Amino acid sequence: MLRLNFEGGNGSPRKVLCLGAHADDIEIGCGGTLLRLCDERDDVEVRWVVFAASGPRVAEARRSASLFLEKAYRKNVTLKHFKDGFFPYQGARIKEYCEELKASFSPDLILTHYRGDLHQDHRFISEVTWNTFRDHLIMEYEIVKYDGDLGNPNFFVGLDTETCQRKIDALLSCFTTQHARTWFSEETFLSILKLRGIESNVPGRYAEGYYCRKMVF
Repeated sequence: MLRLNFEGGNGSPRKVLCLGAHADDIEIGCGGTLLRLCDERDDVEVRWVVFAASGPRVAEARRSASLFLEKAYRKNVTLKHFKDGFFPYQGARIKEYCEELKASFSPDLILTHYRGDLHQDHRFISEVTWNTFRDHLIMEYEIVKYDGDLGNPNFFVGLDTETCQRKIDALLSCFTTQHARTWFSEETFLSILKLRGIESNVPGRYAEGYYCRKMVF
């Protein structure tokens, strides 16, 4: 199987844009990938955007981003306050913000929501990502939830046991407001990592799955 890396030849930092609808989405969907990238490279610049964060979730989101980006070469964390659950009805304002973002940051890699996600906020962020960033490598992450919308990812990032545990520990320690949700548990997060590890047959036994719709060779 062909294996890809994140090497660059021009000596500039590798720029990653992370987009999440809600305070814990980025961490759940691609937190292990970010931890691995920052462990393996000392030149990862991350722009991290959460579109809906309010009340106690603001502090949770900031603390979590700080943990996941601890080893990043450079980081910029933005927490917006769009109304949770109403993203399609705030589309013009969200699109305007994304256009401003594109003008100020040109990423090598974009990590965003899965286009087939049944949560309207997640799906809208995926759609506006593709509508805005039309000449970039975009990988769509997945989130386990009640809707039962898990699909068949076609791109995998292998993770070792230690990285998986770091991801899960950070999620559980930072997002205490979510502990009452039955799915927000170590068992859930480890299960999907294990499942994607089986599907991809990676050496580390665990993986995060993505949907990559366009890649230029």
